[in-house]
Amino acid sequence: MTLQVDSQAIADYLADNPHFFEEHSELLSRIKLTSPLAGRTVSLQERQMEVLREKIKGMEMRLSELMRIGQENDAITDKFQLWTRALLLARNDVDLPHTLVNGLQTIFNVPHATLRLWNVGEAFSHTWFAAAVSEDARLFTNGLTVPYCGTNQEFEAAGWFEDAESVHSVAMLPLRVGAAPEAFGLLVLGSPDPQRFSADMATDFLQKIAQTASAALACLLDA
Repeated sequence: MTLQVDSQAIADYLADNPHFFEEHSELLSRIKLTSPLAGRTVSLQERQMEVLREKIKGMEMRLSELMRIGQENDAITDKFQLWTRALLLARNDVDLPHTLVNGLQTIFNVPHATLRLWNVGEAFSHTWFAAAVSEDARLFTNGLTVPYCGTNQEFEAAGWFEDAESVHSVAMLPLRVGAAPEAFGLLVLGSPDPQRFSADMATDFLQKIAQTASAALACLLDA
């Protein structure tokens, strides 16, 4: 009678008896496995070495990816610091909006950037950044709890760019005083690249930009 051996039972036995191959060391050289890498039959020891090499290679690739991400984060932090410094160095309140959008374009390499503010002080009522904004645009901005990113669907805000026809993706960042429910302005970024500001992109960093911009521009509001 042929005895049917359950392969799982063998595996369980070997797992429960780790000294088996120490007691039967000659089996290590006799057991042959097919290598998916070399395409030939190798010994158990050789197969173990292949597995280890593959694990090490995977770890090296992961480490390289983490280093790349770390370097990118450092570069973003440096850019954010330069942009914030430029805002702090602005000599006059009226210069802040230009300094802010110019910094986003030059430091962060954003092709298009502009903004609109409402309820500004009388001294700033005739400036470019206080130009008229429709009630619909204000309501839309109030409804944004996080920045909007996606394709340009002929938004009113996209029309604030001088070359609006070339803008195919936008990021719209509501500006608020602290946790106020109503916004006092909208910062708009645009790009001819449809994927630059995609709907599935993370907005954590954009929120930091919006918070910093809000803090810098709040001085222009009507007291």
